[in-house]
Amino acid sequence: MQTIFAIGMPGGMELFVIVFIVLLLFGAKKIPDLARGMGKGIREFKDATKEIKKEVDEAGKEIDK
Repeated sequence: MQTIFAIGMPGGMELFVIVFIVLLLFGAKKIPDLARGMGKGIREFKDATKEIKKEVDEAGKEIDK
């Protein structure tokens, strides 16, 4: 028996409903702009984490000396 709150990725019908709701809320013209903005945000986040990791590694090397 399936539970109401399944953990994991949505199935075919659930994914269809989610896409339909997104289309209704934002419209077809806004979705590429939203995706572009999300891509830029993810890229900036990755760059920031790489920079922080680099700084931590450099600080660790200075402490070891």
